[in-house]
Amino acid sequence: MMKITVIGPWGGYPKANEASAGYLLEHEDFRVLVDCGSGVLSKLQTIVQPEMLNALVISHYHSDHIADIGVLQHARLIQGFLGKEMDCLPIYAHPFNQQEFSKLTYKNITKGISYQENDVLEIGPFTLRFIRTKHPVECFAMRFEAEGTAVVYTADTAFIEELIPFSNHADLLLCECNFYGHQDGAGAGHMTSRHAGKLAKEANVKQLVLTHLPHYGKLEQLQEEAAEIYSGPIQLAHFGLSFTI
Repeated sequence: MMKITVIGPWGGYPKANEASAGYLLEHEDFRVLVDCGSGVLSKLQTIVQPEMLNALVISHYHSDHIADIGVLQHARLIQGFLGKEMDCLPIYAHPFNQQEFSKLTYKNITKGISYQENDVLEIGPFTLRFIRTKHPVECFAMRFEAEGTAVVYTADTAFIEELIPFSNHADLLLCECNFYGHQDGAGAGHMTSRHAGKLAKEANVKQLVLTHLPHYGKLEQLQEEAAEIYSGPIQLAHFGLSFTI
């Protein structure tokens, strides 16, 4: 069974004592952290220690998705000094910002590994696919599959039709939802609640989790607006929310 745990649900920056983008996927004692935004390392340690991670996958290089990579590297470095044994952590990321990509390799602690849109990666027990999203910088959505189950993470993106077949029949859709239904997020490269509902409905996913949440308004409204279109289960992401599928 695959387990998914929300570490950070916030877009842009973390609320007090919380974290921006970060999600933990576990299967067969293999642990993948997806994005590593501000506050993620602190919150992660209440669930799993940083030296226990087996891989990190990054969607893009905005700070709310990568801010804690440096402190993750130092956590593993320090734990190594204290006698913990661990392998060099692979960090999978796109190569279209070489300045940021180069920071992913640090001593023998972490190593940056590039992916491309059409790559199919085998990471531990997971098969991982990517699709380029619509965002002001290069960004990639991800589809994780293991033993017949699938989790799709949209990362940051405005709504694009290509996400529908990419998300088709996913057991769980982690969908960014940075704007309310009456707003237009296209210029900023983000989805509205109704776009999230449309994607979930047309891709026929089993459940929808709204994440990358805004810092204003009534968040329950996002859930209500998505439910106007998608009739399946909908939840708002929050720290510690977990699913076993």
